[in-house]
Amino acid sequence: MNHAQLEHLVRQVVAGDLTIEALASALAQRAVTADVGVAQVDLDRERRCGFPEVVYGQGKTIEALERIFAALLAQGTDVFATRITLDQFEHLTMSFPTGIYNPVGRTFRIPVRRKTRHDVTSVGRVAVVTAGTSDLPVAEEARETLLWMGCEVALVQDVGVAGPHRLPAKLGELREADAIVVVAGMEGALPSVVGGYVACPVIGVPTSVGYGANFGGLSALLSMLNSCAANVTVVNIDAGFKGGYVAGLIATNAVRRRTES
Repeated sequence: MNHAQLEHLVRQVVAGDLTIEALASALAQRAVTADVGVAQVDLDRERRCGFPEVVYGQGKTIEALERIFAALLAQGTDVFATRITLDQFEHLTMSFPTGIYNPVGRTFRIPVRRKTRHDVTSVGRVAVVTAGTSDLPVAEEARETLLWMGCEVALVQDVGVAGPHRLPAKLGELREADAIVVVAGMEGALPSVVGGYVACPVIGVPTSVGYGANFGGLSALLSMLNSCAANVTVVNIDAGFKGGYVAGLIATNAVRRRTES
């Protein structure tokens, strides 16, 4: 049931054309999934989890993506898809011309509404930090995730431990954040350094950037998992979406606490 359908039912109740019992029955029978043939789209996730379903684009056909996007849009839901290739985008933009593609982060957003889930005037603040320029694709995936979630995002680039003098100049931006996403490859040391300067959660995102002994990001992952900074937690290798999503949840809940106090 989308917003327009719900509004129609409520107007019927106000006008006396529909009983409260009938409204309750209609709500109880609302669709929680949309069967689009190639997928079962979760239409109830925003109610349960705070944000709608996100589409993982890798390996999906254009037809499958179009069907899934259409089902989400019919609910009045902002569409967000990750790992979308340029070829996929070139086809999708013909069906969804309002879509926003980030070629670096490989994400595709179709904005429908631009409010936070609590419809508050303030939004959560998250900083996304990269150790090096090569980590930018993963950082951009995290940044786009946060924009879809309605957060205010500051991108702090290229402040890795190879040039430690670059980080202190950015600490003002970091200390204003509700959560920080730190994206780093090589030895993956930056989350620990950042964690030692701030009082908020730091989500480390290891990347596969590095030479042979980096083992495709495994060395960075192990370094972050063994961080001495108590406020550092870690997601999977190259998982910009996951890092951004966790930070977005933290920031959104921080906003709720501020507005309720």
